[in-house]
Amino acid sequence: MKEKYSLRLLVEGGLIAALYVALTVAIAPAAFGPIQLRLSEMLTILPVFTPAAVPGLAVGCLVSNLFGLMSGANPAGALDLLLGPLATLAAAVLTRRLRGITVKGVPLLSTLPPVLINAAVVGPELAVAYYSPVTLPLVWFNILCVGAGQLVACTGCGLLLHTALYRSGAANALFRRRAG
Repeated sequence: MKEKYSLRLLVEGGLIAALYVALTVAIAPAAFGPIQLRLSEMLTILPVFTPAAVPGLAVGCLVSNLFGLMSGANPAGALDLLLGPLATLAAAVLTRRLRGITVKGVPLLSTLPPVLINAAVVGPELAVAYYSPVTLPLVWFNILCVGAGQLVACTGCGLLLHTALYRSGAANALFRRRAG
């Protein structure tokens, strides 16, 4: 029983990682840069449904950032291979922990960790990658730009995804746990 459960979580996490990469690579130019919109970040709502999304999102971010680095689309370079996935992992853990706090059945607070953490981590990282000299106004500009993109992807698109998965019954079909 436990082996089946572990295998299911591993497969779920792998599929989430693959979907994150596919969505990022599909819009690669827009997914990297000082003003970015990663539609793959809408998947950051998935820890509400399954713990497998926590490592799945971090691995997806790592592979996406590696693709960006190798293709030249990601000028933040090797620094983004470390900071991006760590920020995503921290945000996914917090999203999972906040899943029980809802507003009229909607996990609104669960969408905020990826917005805030990525703005705080990736914003300054992009300022360093893109500008020389780095000034405080440029850092704040990048924090606001990353935060705005994350707000659209994580909160806007993420809540749409949550609603679609929940209301259609797909969340239960995809992420339910079966004994045996």
